Amino acid sequence: MLATGVIFLREGVEASMIVAILLAYLNRTGQRRYFRDVFIGVGAALLLAGAAGVVAYLTIRTYAGSRVQTIFETITFLAAAVLLTYMTFWMRSHARGLKADLQSRADAAMGRGTRTGLSLLAFQAVGREGVETVVFTLAIAFSTTARGGMLAGGAIGLAIALAIAVAMYRLGHRINIGRFFTIVGTLLMVFAAGLLVDAVQNMQELGWLPVATRQLWHTGAILNENSALGDIAHSFFGYAQSPTVLQAVVYVAYLAAVLIAFYSVRQRLARRAVTR
Repeated sequence: MLATGVIFLREGVEASMIVAILLAYLNRTGQRRYFRDVFIGVGAALLLAGAAGVVAYLTIRTYAGSRVQTIFETITFLAAAVLLTYMTFWMRSHARGLKADLQSRADAAMGRGTRTGLSLLAFQAVGREGVETVVFTLAIAFSTTARGGMLAGGAIGLAIALAIAVAMYRLGHRINIGRFFTIVGTLLMVFAAGLLVDAVQNMQELGWLPVATRQLWHTGAILNENSALGDIAHSFFGYAQSPTVLQAVVYVAYLAAVLIAFYSVRQRLARRAVTR
């Protein structure tokens, strides 16, 4: 529940922010007639991403318990971890120029005189967030047993994201989006570390990483991964009741590297903003 809540909140805010910027710009320039085109692009992106996620999940379920499922899960874990890391750093570096970029692309789309231009712009922008959300949701689905809680968390996260989007549209600059993405980005990198731990576990079971396989401890009697609390700790924080040496090394090394780099980038951008 926690993992999908944070994922849907983060992705929902970014997608909603893009839509809010477009709508606010169109409204300010007297181009409200293009609202419909933006909503068409958003709707198409959401439908396509949702359909792709359902098809992927139902397809892999046919291989339940097989080596194929383990391989697919491993690829999903790795892809999700890479995407989480990339998008967190990308948004940290490009958030300041996102508004200007979207406005210039909107002008270009309207300047071509075709009503599909803004639809395609909204489809591309929101579709990217939709595809990322599908990958992350699949990764969570493979790492948790609480499907109901996962869906509830996603719904709550999306509802909060939509509320923030409405506030952004009404209040604009009064919301500190940079701080929001810093806090959520930190949480998501912890989540990405957990996905890497799951990927390492699968690769060791597949025989792809037959190194450092000795178990460090077994805390199942204290916090079992199959319990409600253990499932949350596992799916979001990467908790493993019987981690191997390699899993622990990957978890600590990844978190140390990305958090140091992330906050170094943040400090550089802050200094650059002050000197301007």
